[in-house]
Amino acid sequence: MSKNERYWLWLQSALGEGANIRELIDEFGSAKEIYNSNILEWRMSPNLTSKQINRLEETNINSVDEIIYNCQNNNWQIIDFEDSKYPKRLKSLINPPAVLYVDGELPDIDSLAVIGVVGTRRASDYSIRVTHIMSRGVCDAGGVVVSGGALGVDTAAHKGAIMAGGKTVAVLGCGLGAGYLNQNKSLRDTIKHNGALVTEYPPFTPAGKYTFPLRNRIISGLSVGVLVVEAGVKSGSLITANYALEQGRDVFTIPASVLSLDFAGTNKLIEDGAMIATKPINLVQPYAERFDTLDLSKIKTLDEYICDYSDKSANAPEVVEPDFDTSNDDREKRLDLEKESNSLTGDLKLVYDCLDNSFSHIDLILEKTGVKPSSVISALTQLEIMGLVQSTSGKRYKKI
Repeated sequence: MSKNERYWLWLQSALGEGANIRELIDEFGSAKEIYNSNILEWRMSPNLTSKQINRLEETNINSVDEIIYNCQNNNWQIIDFEDSKYPKRLKSLINPPAVLYVDGELPDIDSLAVIGVVGTRRASDYSIRVTHIMSRGVCDAGGVVVSGGALGVDTAAHKGAIMAGGKTVAVLGCGLGAGYLNQNKSLRDTIKHNGALVTEYPPFTPAGKYTFPLRNRIISGLSVGVLVVEAGVKSGSLITANYALEQGRDVFTIPASVLSLDFAGTNKLIEDGAMIATKPINLVQPYAERFDTLDLSKIKTLDEYICDYSDKSANAPEVVEPDFDTSNDDREKRLDLEKESNSLTGDLKLVYDCLDNSFSHIDLILEKTGVKPSSVISALTQLEIMGLVQSTSGKRYKKI
């Protein structure tokens, strides 16, 4: 931790996870400088909204002491933005985490070829098998696998890395100590002894369906390349792929049957230019000259990996995970939203159709639609009230 840890915790507590703090840091210099600035300076800032200013005023810096106590009591690390352990790769993001909470030991991310691996929780046998093999190969070569610690593809990715004796990082969509997916606790315990559990959410923050898409930017942000294994057209994995593209990371994908809707999103990525990976070396070869920590000679042939593969060690435990995307309630809600979105006309339809699942700044929306600003703002407000659009700080909007 740095000497200014409490100020970064205060900033995160005030603005919330995922806030666009990059421009704020560039403007003020640090969280301490933001804290020491007066309200007039905050009001003059083009990077703070009135709501954010209110939150900065209302948040008492002493409120972070409980967070520090919980982390010390559980031997969890706090890595703030100024900490030497904070990955430089994350600092380049427009909305880098002000603070990371770590259980285990975070590898030296910036000196390693980190491959993010994402895909569905309800993975096919094919996807489980290929994910395990690909992740094992990456770690055999000296790379690191980052995933989300959930079931399906995530579990196979972490297990493949561990079987190779490599390092793996699970980026969680909840706080450390939260009661999320307790049935998979043994895997997370193994991960933290072979890498780290990482999150930007304070200790004991519960998981929710909006916490997972937000954490995906960290998975891609830590990585040099992201492998999408199995994803439908509306999969959360595609959010990670979009983040990766926005962040200048490479996107890889596994070819699959064109007859399967479960892989429609994956195959669409191929159409859009994602690199195809058919064996582990495809994922690390592009970085061989960039990282002297890689040794491609240690990667086995695909046939050897297939022979070594063990269903017992690779398959995820048969447990039921809370599914925030596909529960019956959410399915009904999505159908209602789809029906409502299909009925849109005029400026509402024009503005809605130019949005996607990642946040877009209002200037980009104005450019895409060609509609006058007052009409766009009015449309966005109506769409948000209708529950079709979500806004965040910095005048950024996306579809729900």
